[in-house]
Amino acid sequence: MDETHPQETTPPTPSEGSEPPTTDATVYPASAGAKWYVVHTYSGHENKVATNLKQRIETMKLESKIFEIIVPTRNVVIVRHGKKEEQKEKIFPGYILVKMVLDDETWLAVRTTQGVTAFVGAANKPTPISDSEVATILKFMQMEAPKYKASFSVGEAVKIVDGPFADFLGTIDSIDETKGKVKVLVSIFGRETPVELDFLQISKL
Repeated sequence: MDETHPQETTPPTPSEGSEPPTTDATVYPASAGAKWYVVHTYSGHENKVATNLKQRIETMKLESKIFEIIVPTRNVVIVRHGKKEEQKEKIFPGYILVKMVLDDETWLAVRTTQGVTAFVGAANKPTPISDSEVATILKFMQMEAPKYKASFSVGEAVKIVDGPFADFLGTIDSIDETKGKVKVLVSIFGRETPVELDFLQISKL
């Protein structure tokens, strides 16, 4: 059972030799047998839980069993006080991903970390997610184009603060978060006319 292989090698690919170790969703040589698990936390405490868990891993010397902790986030642009600000938004509020070899010791270390409420799984048994699912999440996290986050909603009454229709009141007809644009229905000569505006050009009433 304790049989070891000092220098276990894998056949090189046709195009290159042995590949260098990489990060994120790839399996490290030392983490063979580890799987990704989804851990439920108190919403808003994801980063704190990740920090606490990292400290526990070091204290309990579990570096050889728990390898990575990810709080899935993406870049978004919000409009606040008339300015665009880029910030990180959690993709799955209340959840973190942990790559680990699951046994009684690691389960207890994660489950009893302050802020953790449960592992995600069936019948109280942690269920791993596939590497392809993790790769998809990581790819989404690394998308360069930031996504605009609207603080407005369709049907909301707003005031136009910039452009030729400044000081007009209108109602939001549609929102394009990808471009950071809204269509506002403005009453001109007694008729509602749709006007496309930037998030910065409107404000809440």
